[in-house]
Amino acid sequence: MFNLQNTLSPFDEMLSYETLWGLKRGSLKEVAALFERNAQLPSKLLATLQAETLVDEVLKDVQRLVRDVREKLAAMHGFSVCIHRDFQYPERLRAARYPLELFYYRGDIGLAASRCVSVVGARKCSPEGLKRAAKLARGLVEAGFTVVSGLAEGVDTAAMKAAMETEGGRTIGVIGTPINENYPKSNKQLQECVAQEHLLVSQVPFYHYAHEPFTHKKRYFPERNETMSALSEATIIVEASDTSGSLTQARACLQQGRKLFILNSCFENREISWPSTYEKRGAIRIRELDDVLKALGGGGANAGTDAVEKI
Repeated sequence: MFNLQNTLSPFDEMLSYETLWGLKRGSLKEVAALFERNAQLPSKLLATLQAETLVDEVLKDVQRLVRDVREKLAAMHGFSVCIHRDFQYPERLRAARYPLELFYYRGDIGLAASRCVSVVGARKCSPEGLKRAAKLARGLVEAGFTVVSGLAEGVDTAAMKAAMETEGGRTIGVIGTPINENYPKSNKQLQECVAQEHLLVSQVPFYHYAHEPFTHKKRYFPERNETMSALSEATIIVEASDTSGSLTQARACLQQGRKLFILNSCFENREISWPSTYEKRGAIRIRELDDVLKALGGGGANAGTDAVEKI
């Protein structure tokens, strides 16, 4: 079901956007720059380029693939497209270094307008880190926040499950694959639950993803971290190595003017150096959930907790 204003055709805009990605403009940076130079809807921009470029061959390929994908997505619960300038588009996404002109989603797009906090960290996380992630997520839900994470193993999974299991919990999953794929496979059921009961978001283009080498597909994960940061008013890093992908979100968070929180347990880990580096750049060390709530000025909708709990 496509729930956009009647003045827009979501399918036409999706087709045009996928075609623009397919015209050898193979990165989010290049596509974002294209729209920055030409502030138009994807369909209008494609029509302009058709007068200058050989678009037809790519367009036909894209049409075949997108129609095939569309048929599969039609059977999925709540699939839709959100386009910049649509009334449902979350304007906070414009804070990203390379803002999205279009993204795919399943579920309740209204959650993108709620007060959101990202909880992220290592895939290979310690048992203590998993407990901290779950405790944080429960506390954020009780304070009225929506928990955002990336559906990866480890911290992401622990945070999202805890948020969903807490009464009134809301969560947004932002994935690094097309919205009709699952990664990791072990989280297929969790991803489907997020899509049906909460909000699942993907910025990954179907056509380009299907036609690029496997090694190039890794970049979608750090790109989605930048989107997660933009969707959230703050990011909390639970546990991460010096080479963790979570640090991509840490950098994006500070660049976007969002608050970055780092658990005190990260500073106590003598095997890593990144926490002190980011603290010098403006990150906030936290020992209790209350540290987060005070820095954010209280909770979101239905806030009701006043608990001060060590994490």
